[in-house]
Amino acid sequence: MPASRIGLDHASLYALTMFRLTALAALFLAALALPALAQPLPGQRQVDAGLHSSRAAVAPGETFTVVLRETINEGWHTYWRNPGDSGEATMLSWALPAGWRAGEIQWPTPEAVPFAMLVNYGYEGEVLFPVEVTAPANARVGSSVTLTAEANWLVCSDICIPEQATLTLSVPVAAQGRDDPQWAPRVAEAVANLPRRAEGVTATIGEGAPARLSVAFSNASGLRNPRFFPFEREVMANAAAQSPRVGPSGLSFSLTPGVRNTFGQEPLNGVIAYEIQENGAWVHRGVEISAQPGEPISGADDGAATISSDYSLADLERASAPSASAENLTGLALLAALGLAFLGGLILNIMPCVLPVLSVKALSFAGGVQTGEARRHGVLYFAGVMATFLVLAGVLIALRGAGEAVGWGFQLQAPWVTSALALLFFVIGLNLVGLFEFGAGAQNLGASLATKRGDAGAFFTGALAVIAATPCTAPFMASAIGAALTQSTLTTLLIFAALGLGFAVPLTLLHFMPGLQKLIPKPGRWMERARNVLAFPMFAAAVWLVWVLAAQTGADGVAALLGVAAAVAFLLFVARWGRAWLIVGAIALVATLAFTWRPLVGAEVQEVLVSEPWSASRVTELQSEGRGVFVNFTAAWCVTCKVNEAAALTKSSVAQAFAEANVAYLVGDWTNRDDAIAQALAEHGRAGVPLYLYYPADGGEPVVLPQVLTEGLVLETIAGDER
Repeated sequence: MPASRIGLDHASLYALTMFRLTALAALFLAALALPALAQPLPGQRQVDAGLHSSRAAVAPGETFTVVLRETINEGWHTYWRNPGDSGEATMLSWALPAGWRAGEIQWPTPEAVPFAMLVNYGYEGEVLFPVEVTAPANARVGSSVTLTAEANWLVCSDICIPEQATLTLSVPVAAQGRDDPQWAPRVAEAVANLPRRAEGVTATIGEGAPARLSVAFSNASGLRNPRFFPFEREVMANAAAQSPRVGPSGLSFSLTPGVRNTFGQEPLNGVIAYEIQENGAWVHRGVEISAQPGEPISGADDGAATISSDYSLADLERASAPSASAENLTGLALLAALGLAFLGGLILNIMPCVLPVLSVKALSFAGGVQTGEARRHGVLYFAGVMATFLVLAGVLIALRGAGEAVGWGFQLQAPWVTSALALLFFVIGLNLVGLFEFGAGAQNLGASLATKRGDAGAFFTGALAVIAATPCTAPFMASAIGAALTQSTLTTLLIFAALGLGFAVPLTLLHFMPGLQKLIPKPGRWMERARNVLAFPMFAAAVWLVWVLAAQTGADGVAALLGVAAAVAFLLFVARWGRAWLIVGAIALVATLAFTWRPLVGAEVQEVLVSEPWSASRVTELQSEGRGVFVNFTAAWCVTCKVNEAAALTKSSVAQAFAEANVAYLVGDWTNRDDAIAQALAEHGRAGVPLYLYYPADGGEPVVLPQVLTEGLVLETIAGDER
């Protein structure tokens, strides 16, 4: 699959997120450490930086504009305030004379900078970052002051280099300020071209995956290469196509959610970048928007926006745009799509997510299956494959009709499906290593349908093989499925049927060809060993699905799934001892599910008590303001801590009491070693967490609460302080 299509595949989105968080961790740490660099790194510098003033002289009390100019070597780039998939924004730290003040960096409209699977947001060539500086009213006329700033930036090509420079600017103070003839016009142009809110430009953001961002914008038809850049990281998939469209009322974008999906739930802030003709030339411009949750703006998506051939994301956007193939396929085009689907189905048999399932079924031939029985099983396996492919096609068609954007592997977007598949592969693996055997009392368990012999086993092996195949995309499949999802219902069903036919043919033929069956060695001890070995690809598939779940639900979802997996293993193990133990195991599983189901279905837990990180200085600062302070020293690996938080600190009544009493809630996270927290624990006679402290609003020593909290105890502590 081309890199430009990565953003269109939701399974790829999760893998991309995990790849980015791990492979680029060192890059982020290096960038965050930039201020600590005392000297520039050795070697050639890729960015030449300097400070320039719009004024040749400034008057006392005057506010004027200074720019940080970056001249970036060809093939390299620096980063916007939100760097996108990787990188770190440029930073300025000022050292100014007494009374002088400098504002924040003002960010020019960014550009999309694609690299492999990533899309970053930044700048190439020359860029000017305006900063407003104010002289004190008592600045001495006739003097000259030196403004100093430590500038740190990350500059990247196929590698990334942190660079820094100590920049100075001398500014004369005069009774009457005057412009700098060289830099005043350049600075004025840079300020004028900054993306700002514009009158009449409104926007809405809807829910969904993808979600539709609509922007009311005049003369949208005259724009080209529009793209939305969010201010916040992780809210959307940066490498996904946005499929921009325009109409008489404005323009719209299709946004794929990122790790933090808040589309349609809260405002979405960012910049719409675009190109427009000025004086006969195309120039890069931007407008800042704050999209409110709501319905799409009518008249903003009549046709596809213009994408120029020199646009950095032209391949990505064109690959996602409807084309002539979106019309009903006929003749040779339809035959080509069916042929590609058939070939894709054939190749899918040897993909790593499918082969273990088929290998388990192939072992049955080594057990001496009779010819008549083998043929019947072949027909049932074929029926299972075809039925499952057509059901998937039907679901895709229904979702497409409801306006959802879906594709192959769409079901893995639901955390509960990911969890269920992971548990299914885990249970099959346990069966293959011999932890349990399916007896008469367990015939209704779903995993047994794929591992036991018989007609049902043949049918459901086909169904399970298709389900296992959905995380994989074989060669020739992408174009066939892409075509299918733009066609009529009948054509879509035909293409999926061809895909299923290609997938089912190899193993079905094995059932009907005794000569091939004879090539399989005779029954023996090797069968049991092969069966045991095949358990581990099943476990590997379960591990991969847990990885996907981690990107969907975070650590809470993974912990919940592992707990359920342990309970399932316990149930299957003790069920061999009789009905009474089967009941005990079932109760344990139900109890585990009762405590863990929320993250497994993707339900978000509302954080009712807003926290901030603990520090001794912050406690002192809050007490000086006359506020009570509740400190929670905790850790992710502390079971007691998590039980206390669930029982007492996540209750709405506690949050209300904190708010009414103006109590601050500080969290000291000791998941990783922290010497300051260790010292605080020792000062209160503790060697570990949890530790709960309440500092009264009127000052004084803290109240040390018990290690086991209750909602009532926390409320009484807060109420007692108020009295």
